[in-house]
Amino acid sequence: MKIEISAHKRTVQGTGASRRLRSAGRVPGILYGGDRPPVNVELDQKDLLKKLHTEAFHSSILTLDLEGAREPVLLRTFNMHPFKAQVQHVDFQRVSKDKKIHMKVPLHFVKAELSPGVKEQGGVASHVLAELDISCLPDDLPEYIEVDLSGLSVGHSIHARDLVLPKGVEAVLHKSENPVVATVLIPALVTEEEEAAAAVPAAAEVPTTVQAQPEKAAEPAAGEKGAEKKEKK
Repeated sequence: MKIEISAHKRTVQGTGASRRLRSAGRVPGILYGGDRPPVNVELDQKDLLKKLHTEAFHSSILTLDLEGAREPVLLRTFNMHPFKAQVQHVDFQRVSKDKKIHMKVPLHFVKAELSPGVKEQGGVASHVLAELDISCLPDDLPEYIEVDLSGLSVGHSIHARDLVLPKGVEAVLHKSENPVVATVLIPALVTEEEEAAAAVPAAAEVPTTVQAQPEKAAEPAAGEKGAEKKEKK
């Protein structure tokens, strides 16, 4: 998937200048890497925000059109406003075809419904990792890595070193590192009967009869009390 984005050189720098750019619907950014010096750039806010919602934009070689000069780049970082849908700053890195790049690539999980753990044992596929660190030449960079879950049973897992990676792609892992990518688990279900039993005390604890309380003698009315006192006198 080829994605192109346009940019212009940014001559004015500083906090105030960047604030004015954002108010005008532009995004300040920088282009760096390779054997050339970094260049301050600005991009259209709406166009960049739309592209950021595309998964491939984060893990593909992009074509940056800088005032007519096109070159391959990678999206490296971007900063968002704390509560607005507004990009505050963006960084792009130049790409050399003969130098390996280090990227995080999304994982796409497939065929979980065909696995014995889900189809026969009532399990649920749990995705532990959403992306994988990889290293490869730019021409070998995949948009995503497919994870086949069709062979998983309940309690079994797929690890990073189990993945079938495209040609020329290597997982970036330490020697002893082999994280879990996905597993199949039995969901913890609580029936309505169990919930009701937990909410109500056991039958043995609930009294079935109520003991009658002894009746108190009726107190005389106020007039009767006065009559009793006169009779005593």
